[in-house]
Amino acid sequence: MNTSTAIALLCGLFLGAGCWLILVRIPFMRGMKFSDRIEPQLKSQNLDSRLLRAPTHDLTPFGPLERILRPIVRDAIISMSRFNVGSTALGKRLARAGSTKSTVDFRAEQLLWASCAFVVAVPVVVAGVTAGRFSAAVSCISVLGSALGGYLLRDFALGLRIKRREARMLAEFPSLAELMALAVAAGESAMGAMDRVSRSSNGELSGEFATILADARSGKPLTEALLSFSSRSELPPLVRFIDGLVVAVERGTPLADVLRAQAADVRDAAQRELMESAGRKEIAMMVPLVFGVLPLTVVFAAFPAIAALEMSL
Repeated sequence: MNTSTAIALLCGLFLGAGCWLILVRIPFMRGMKFSDRIEPQLKSQNLDSRLLRAPTHDLTPFGPLERILRPIVRDAIISMSRFNVGSTALGKRLARAGSTKSTVDFRAEQLLWASCAFVVAVPVVVAGVTAGRFSAAVSCISVLGSALGGYLLRDFALGLRIKRREARMLAEFPSLAELMALAVAAGESAMGAMDRVSRSSNGELSGEFATILADARSGKPLTEALLSFSSRSELPPLVRFIDGLVVAVERGTPLADVLRAQAADVRDAAQRELMESAGRKEIAMMVPLVFGVLPLTVVFAAFPAIAALEMSL
């Protein structure tokens, strides 16, 4: 396969994709949903103009192309989500990451990352084909592996975001727990202390407190709002903290001493983790010391003696 054949193949693929896109975007080729059919009869309930709605932000730099492909990608993701058993777990992970995206949006981003990896891998394979190094198995594995790697890389990035956010929450927890203990000891209720802490501090945990208060003020009982936060958080100190708040709200038990004890436990755990990390770093520092610094020290110490012996001989 020469260069002209490869270019013709790519042009044919793009032309076929464009024709297929035009075909599927024809109105009678897309099934109308029930909500779309009854929307003209419900305009009295929806009086806002489309011109005044907030513009949707594009996820890619390909603005018009993304807006053209967005309905197709959304329909494909919704169809795939029916067979996806991990939607609940994914929704929980998105909540742990503090993201407001839905599972459909995240799956669309995964497909976008996979498509970008696929687009990057295809020219590399085409360049190998034009150079005369063509192998069908290697080409397919390279292209499909790149797409799968892009799909999994988005999930890996979500995991990193969860770890960093939970680390920040653990770092903020002792100070916020002591502030709540002071507010409760001063006569505030649990909800009032949480409100005071969320208004006087900034961070991930204070944002979660604001979310709990918003749920409670919207009509949900405070215990249910607390338990919903406990269900989407997998940090044992925060789970124990929420359980203590729930018990204090339901039974009226003293809360200030419990909050101080939990803050002290978290600080002790942070100190132990810091000592363990220092021990691991100390062992890791032995590698450059033994293989880098020590040989140079021996060379500098032994070279003058070797030079003196050669001069005496």
